[in-house]
Amino acid sequence: MLLKTIQNLPNKPGVYQFYDKNGKLLYVGKAKSLKNRVKSYFSFTPSLAPSSRLSARIKNMIVQSKSLGYIVVKSEHDALILENSLIKQLKPKYNILLRDDKTYPYIYIDLNEDFPRFEITRRVQKGSHIKYFGPFTTAARDILNAIYEIYPLVQKRGNLKGKKACLFYQIKRCLAPCEGKISKEEYHKIVKNSLMLLKNKKLIIEKLNQKMTFYASQELFEEAIKVRDSIQKIEKSTIFSQIDLKNSEHIDLFYLYIEGEKAALIKLFVRDGKIVSIANNILKNDNGFSKDEIYKSAILEFYKDDKPIIAKTIIVGDDFEERRLLEEFISKKSSKSIKIVQPKRGAKRELLNIALQNAKEILRDKKESFDLQKALKKRLGLSKTPYEIEAYDNSHLQGSSPVGSMIYYENGFLKSRYRHYNLSSKDEYAQMRELLSRRCESFEKNPPPDLWVIDGGETLLKLAKDICDSFGVDIDLIAISKEKKAKRAVRSKGRARDRIYSINGEIKLKDDDECKLFIQKLRDEAHRFAIKFHRGQKLKNDKKISLLEKRGIGKAKVIKLLNYFGTFEAIENASQKEIDNLLSKKT
Repeated sequence: MLLKTIQNLPNKPGVYQFYDKNGKLLYVGKAKSLKNRVKSYFSFTPSLAPSSRLSARIKNMIVQSKSLGYIVVKSEHDALILENSLIKQLKPKYNILLRDDKTYPYIYIDLNEDFPRFEITRRVQKGSHIKYFGPFTTAARDILNAIYEIYPLVQKRGNLKGKKACLFYQIKRCLAPCEGKISKEEYHKIVKNSLMLLKNKKLIIEKLNQKMTFYASQELFEEAIKVRDSIQKIEKSTIFSQIDLKNSEHIDLFYLYIEGEKAALIKLFVRDGKIVSIANNILKNDNGFSKDEIYKSAILEFYKDDKPIIAKTIIVGDDFEERRLLEEFISKKSSKSIKIVQPKRGAKRELLNIALQNAKEILRDKKESFDLQKALKKRLGLSKTPYEIEAYDNSHLQGSSPVGSMIYYENGFLKSRYRHYNLSSKDEYAQMRELLSRRCESFEKNPPPDLWVIDGGETLLKLAKDICDSFGVDIDLIAISKEKKAKRAVRSKGRARDRIYSINGEIKLKDDDECKLFIQKLRDEAHRFAIKFHRGQKLKNDKKISLLEKRGIGKAKVIKLLNYFGTFEAIENASQKEIDNLLSKKT
């Protein structure tokens, strides 16, 4: 079957997908020519076998591959985008997923305006004379606030709509262009001075220190503390380096450093010849790393959105297979020529050395033990080490105000990645189906983790598997439920005997087993998060019921409507005929 598919592949651009004997997706790749690219993985004599030129990781993948699928597209650029999208949504076993859900902000100003002001953006703004600064990996808001603290610019966009000077003029934070108290020419001189701050963080800190000293001398201690806090945040974001490139160059840099099963990807940004910000990603993978895949994924992911592209040069630590294609893609997107280079000497090579030092330092700081994750893989029979874990629970009270929760764990609970869901389903089974389906629908924006932990028994576990299969994603699944006696869950502390299930059946673990305790910890956190959200939602609904009772609609009728429609929004959108089926026309 595999050989026949390979022989019939078209000589066209597209995306190919390798599957194992169970139909699980192993790998997604792109090709300028599907026929030539896929054939390069194999040796055909005396029989079909992996090519000797493959890396150990890809060779293992080919050995497990039993079938092949493919999608033909119009161009290699389209294949590049589709490949990246499928990898994020489906997280194949042998692809390397670069999870980066951060969109770094830029500060911009439209100099075509009569009285322009600085704003924060994450997208390209409409305008012919807009100037961008960034990206800022930290402290963007503090830097913006510092500019308005130091210079008397228009403090709020809405201030220009008024015809009278506001409070900011009275406290000498604005020069009231709304009343014509400053000309456009004089205002633009102040803007020109403020632009210098964005090019030099040391100058911002110097000016803020002067402000802080002034406030302290006037015994305005609250204001002084605010300025001090801003100084500390901006100082932390400042990269001190002796490197000063000529010609005021704008450069984006990507550097990958691999150490065993972990890797650090450094993103460093140079503006006007000086380093302005730095960011990093930590990657972990059981099957090894491919520099080609990581550089391609990192650069494509960073530039694929509608964001300002300021740099004219992209520096990489290693040459990689798709470098020329990405040059074309980014140049076309930005309407200017952009080069991706690997410098061998000079100041630009020194930038790579700075990135290398930062990468080593980050991995040294991340020396935390992965023994627990390794133990989870072994004891729970998982297909891969669960570095990223999501746990799910839902909550309701007799079917009212149903909600779902998702918590996220990666070397600790990351609350910024927790999610709440308002649900419309009536029973727990349907609620979990709705919750997990909605999570799957968001995989392209927020890729799947390594492991799902479901609060429930074998029935909900099978449901989770069916949902994952329907979306074509392969996630390890674990369910945890309370021991039941006389069909009731035992919840008393000290006597509860939780049961843990995988797709292959119940996993017998002692009550003091570290893996079992960890799964319980995840379940409890998901339960806590769901209960907290449910209480808030129920309080809001109870207030709505109280308001309706004042209008003559009794609580019993409201509950009857809610039990049928699920939410107040559904009731509001219901037709008169639908409501007539439940209540009298008068009501």
